Order: sequence, then structure tokens, then C-alpha cells
Amino acid sequence: MIQWNEVDSVLLDMDGTLLDKHFDDYFWEELIPEKFAELNKIPVEESKRQLLAAYRAEEKTLNWTDIEYWSGRLGIDIIALKESICDRVQVLPGVETFLHFAKQEEKQIFLVTNAHPRTVQIKLGQTILTPYFDAILCSSDIGLPKEEVHFWRGAQRVLQFDKERSLFIDDNEDVLLAAHAFGIKYLFFKTHASSRVLRNDSKHFPSIRHFGELLP
Repeated sequence: MIQWNEVDSVLLDMDGTLLDKHFDDYFWEELIPEKFAELNKIPVEESKRQLLAAYRAEEKTLNWTDIEYWSGRLGIDIIALKESICDRVQVLPGVETFLHFAKQEEKQIFLVTNAHPRTVQIKLGQTILTPYFDAILCSSDIGLPKEEVHFWRGAQRVLQFDKERSLFIDDNEDVLLAAHAFGIKYLFFKTHASSRVLRNDSKHFPSIRHFGELLP
């Protein structure tokens, strides 16, 4: 249980933390391979093999979530394709109740994401979450992914949060490890990032399956 009187700022990841990661899994692992296979006249399984290798090569870099980069590299209009299925975006259970509580408690609420700004705009446009955020920070604003400790130094300069009085929740352990190295005091790992895939708890951080676990 969090001592909420010791927390001033709540920092939250987007995909897999606030929003169901099933959208991204479907988009990048099913829909994009289908379009890439069609474009290049290759079997879908071969398309998946090529794309998986391409994705892995860009992990933990800004290119990983840069839809302009992938549009150019793959020859696919990523933005238009995301917009065509944006009605599939889903908020994870308990998120709105948690945000309402944090806002009532007068906490600063920051969305901190590796997602491209246009992706953030498309996805949040399908929700009613935007008014809860005091600021939205994308890794491209800092020029580093969240997996880098220096990202967090930049984030602190921009958002002006006290790391000793801040809570951060993410579904990525590498990101949490970087935030831990920087010194953010309260860190939680979000399991059940996707409604279709069950994951084990973190070995390094306290884990939550549902945001209600954090409420008093």
C-alpha cells in the first residue's frame, strides 16, 4: 500500500499500463505483416519473420516507436492504418477510477511514454483520459527512450517532479530499472498489460494487476 501523503506526482506509462496492449500486439504482429506481405508479394509468415527481425534491431531506441520511421522503412502509411482501427483502443480496468482518485487528491499526473506524439493523439482521442493529465511527455521530446537513465534526468527538468515524492507505473521492467537507477522512489510493474496475454509478476518491483490495488 502506498502512503499517499508521501506522493506528490504520479507518472504513468501509456501502452500496456493505461491502455490495453492487445491493440499494439495486433497492429504490429498481425496487421502490419499482412500489409507488408501484400505489398511485397511474399507469404505472411515470411513477412512476420522479416518484420520481427527489423523490430528487434530497433528495440530500446527512438525508432522502436517512431511511426514516421516505420512508414518510410516499410512503405506503409502507419498513421492512416492506425486511424483505420483506432476504435479498437481500450482503457484497462480500473484506470479511470485511479486517475479520478489521484486528481481528487491533487496529485500531479504525468503521462510519460515512448510512443510517438501522433500515436498518443490517435489513442487518447478514443478515451476520456486526456483531461486528467497535467502534462504529456514523449521520449522524442527528450531525445532518448525511457530505458535510458538520462531520459529521466531530462524528464525531471521538463516536468519538475521530486523523485523522492513520485510514483511511476510501467509494464516494462527495463524502463523501471532506468527509473530506479535515476532515483524515483515508488515504482510498480503493471502485469496483464494485454487483455489476451497473462504475465508473471516482476522479479524486481512490486506488481499490480489492477489499479484498484493502489487505492486506499
